[in-house]
Amino acid sequence: MKNIQKERCHNYADLKNNGKLIKGKALLISSLLFMCSSCSFHAPKSNTPECDSLNLAQWEDYPVGNILFEDKAPESQGSKIYKRIIDNPQNYIKEQAHTVLATLYNSKQDSIAPVYNLHYTLENVEGVSAKGGENGNIYIYYSTQHIERSFANNDTTKLFFETRGVLLHELTHAYQLEPQGIGDYMSSEVFRAFIEGMADAVRAANNGFTPSDRPKGGSYMNGYRYGGFFYLWIAKNKDADFLKKFNRSTLEIIPWSFNEAIQYALGPEYNIDTLWNEYQKAMGDI
Repeated sequence: MKNIQKERCHNYADLKNNGKLIKGKALLISSLLFMCSSCSFHAPKSNTPECDSLNLAQWEDYPVGNILFEDKAPESQGSKIYKRIIDNPQNYIKEQAHTVLATLYNSKQDSIAPVYNLHYTLENVEGVSAKGGENGNIYIYYSTQHIERSFANNDTTKLFFETRGVLLHELTHAYQLEPQGIGDYMSSEVFRAFIEGMADAVRAANNGFTPSDRPKGGSYMNGYRYGGFFYLWIAKNKDADFLKKFNRSTLEIIPWSFNEAIQYALGPEYNIDTLWNEYQKAMGDI
């Protein structure tokens, strides 16, 4: 496994100067609220095994890393909102980390990207959220400004939904495997497309998006939701274990490429561009 924890920037918004990234979406709380029938904002149900058949029990004792929570903006309104809805950030982050691991890996015996320390902060900065770090020492931060914006209409349920989704995305960056032999996040468009698409695929597989969040058109090379919803469609229609196999392909296909990874996961008869075209037709985009 090469440079699994090399620092990279994952962006919903824009990159900051020193390779850190500020990205978007914040706040969290229990996913139980998403299942409440009286909620005004509903998470979509997923029929994928990644979501419905997660064997979370086997991950309960998996060491997700030492989680350190730090509030760097305690006087901000965003911080106060966060503290009202999250009473134990460490436990919440650990719970979502187990969900990510169960989506990306078959078992604890797999080759898993190591995380030794996870430093999670609230910060009064622009943007939304970001992940960075290397060698198993990970940092993730949330913007309290974004928390305030997200809570502008006092819609707590929607805020919880958004926060959990963003956390799933960022934690995927902490625990996912990375392509080898094609450069890194900053130098390779293919690397970025895979990394960001997989993070949103994990989010989508675990009810972190609504159906209206799926973008139309575009390309899997756009990463993020374009790749995420595409990969989830493959998991639903071709192979329920696709996300796990696609993640694993980074260890087996060197130098990594989309097409070879698709063939590793699904079989030699598949081609990623043909699959993308099939997906676009199935969704009514073309």
